[in-house]
Order: sequence, then structure tokens, then C-alpha cells
Amino acid sequence: MFVGVGPSRVRDMFSMARKNAPCILFIDEIDAVGRKRGGRSFGGHSEQENTLNQLLVEMDGFNTTTNVVVLAATNRVDILDQALLRPGRFDRQIFVPAPDIKG
Repeated sequence: MFVGVGPSRVRDMFSMARKNAPCILFIDEIDAVGRKRGGRSFGGHSEQENTLNQLLVEMDGFNTTTNVVVLAATNRVDILDQALLRPGRFDRQIFVPAPDIKG
């Protein structure tokens, strides 16, 4: 992946959502970019961290008058960065358990 592509795609995605409002913006497997940040990048920011930072910036610009609902799914809520779960971002969680034998 080229440097800067992830944040650019996030900006484009939110811009498209605003232009097409009312709409739902669904991000599947958000843990791919929303993992807990750590000091592993030796002074710089990784592409994943830059993409996460841009996602947080875009979500901060949304409010109830935007007419865009942002939803995300993950199988690993335990590894998500806590900044994603703050009020005004992904502050509501719906747990869907694995199906049992009865379906």
C-alpha cells in the first residue's frame, strides 16, 4: 500500500457519504484499521495508525444533522482502540452471539 492511501480513502468515503445523505456508512472488519495504537513505529506513524487517525477526525465532524449513520462490525472488539468507542463515535455496541444448533 502506498503511504497516504488509507487516510485518503477514509476522507473520500466520508465525503461520498455526506454527498449521498441520507445514507448508512457500513465499515466491515473495522479492527483492520481500528486496532489499539502502540509505540511500535519507531517515532513515525504506521499507515494503519494514520488511517485510524483520519477515521477519528472524520467521525468527530459528524453530528445528528448530518443524516449519515455510521455502523461498523468486528469479531474482535477487545483489540479496538478505545478512541473509537468514545461518545459520539462507536459508543453503542450490539453483541451478536454465534448461532447455536437451533440457528
